[in-house]
Amino acid sequence: MNNTRNGSCLCGSVRFSVSGDLREVWGCHCSQCRKQTGLYYAATNAADDTIEIADGGTLKWYWASNHAKRGFCNNCGSALFWKMDGSSTTSILAGSFDQPTGLKMTMHIFTGDKGDFYDIADGLPQHAAAPPR
Repeated sequence: MNNTRNGSCLCGSVRFSVSGDLREVWGCHCSQCRKQTGLYYAATNAADDTIEIADGGTLKWYWASNHAKRGFCNNCGSALFWKMDGSSTTSILAGSFDQPTGLKMTMHIFTGDKGDFYDIADGLPQHAAAPPR
């Protein structure tokens, strides 16, 4: 998909636009994503040079591991971004985009770590760990 998409956090302090291609949405069920959102990440990603962020001073980054950080609004608590250290792309939570998004979920990753309180029954491919390269 190649057209501009806009999005924001819940309070609107952090707004962003993406003017390039977006990857399909992947559901990540790792324990970090579950703990940050309460369920799982449903995220797309985009090349960094296609993303513009208007930050009202509330975008904060948390280094959740020694190789990746998570961007969120420290005013309303919205989880927004995930960024691998050294990568030229940023994952963006699909639910933070204004509708219509035109996005489609295509797989689930880290299902070996998913919560025990829900089932994944949408028929999409499931990967116990990282997606195949």
